[in-house]
Amino acid sequence: MSSSINVRGLETVLYEKKGSTAYVMLNRPTVLNALNRAAIADLRSALEDARDDASITGVILSGSGDKAFIAGADIGELSGVSAVEAEVSTRRGQELMDLIEGLGKPVVAAINGVALGGGCETAMACTIRVASKYAKFGQPEVKLGLIPGYGGTQRLARLVGKGIALQLILSGDMIPAEEAYRIGLVNEVVEPDALLTRCEEILAKICANGPLAVRYSIEAVNRGLDGSLQEGLALESKLFALCAATEDKKEGTSAFLEKRRPKFEGR
Repeated sequence: MSSSINVRGLETVLYEKKGSTAYVMLNRPTVLNALNRAAIADLRSALEDARDDASITGVILSGSGDKAFIAGADIGELSGVSAVEAEVSTRRGQELMDLIEGLGKPVVAAINGVALGGGCETAMACTIRVASKYAKFGQPEVKLGLIPGYGGTQRLARLVGKGIALQLILSGDMIPAEEAYRIGLVNEVVEPDALLTRCEEILAKICANGPLAVRYSIEAVNRGLDGSLQEGLALESKLFALCAATEDKKEGTSAFLEKRRPKFEGR
């Protein structure tokens, strides 16, 4: 990777850019990369910078060390909050997850270790999830007398179905990477030393395509899941029409007919 970039005084996140890829790594290894207020703010700052940088076409999100992607919320911080503060906290976390999901650029999660609670929720907000074979997943909030608060009750059911989601949430059980793959929670499981390379390969393949088409495809899937099939189809038609009016569409179709690689410019 290239040298670290200091974006608005990041303290808990390592943020680097290499070519057209932004690398965002939560860096709190002594607490297994637990999410606290500072971490959420730093992640937001880095991701907003990646979103707004026209030279960046995709993001790889990871956690430092070899034990945890993100182990969850910072329990020490959480234990002292009031009901009003808890609602503010969940909204802050949910806004971060919405930012990840709706970044407009693909975000690939490199899940190197445990992804529990807020960590599992962060992974679920990403576009693609690739896990080390030693990664583990879970929503253990019920064991603390709580429920998932960063979107877990909503995104987990959308990814794996209502029944499996409820079983995981209500039991608080932790599952291994292979089980997460079986139920559709992660896209791939790889050897630990292949994790970053595989994420880079996936991202490169996505980003070789038209950037506006990638953006609108993500939007169509994400927004379409929130409504009926007919509403989703109507959205798809509108976004298809937007694509058809772009320079990228002209370039893509011309390149196909001329049997050459397209040179997309995101216009």
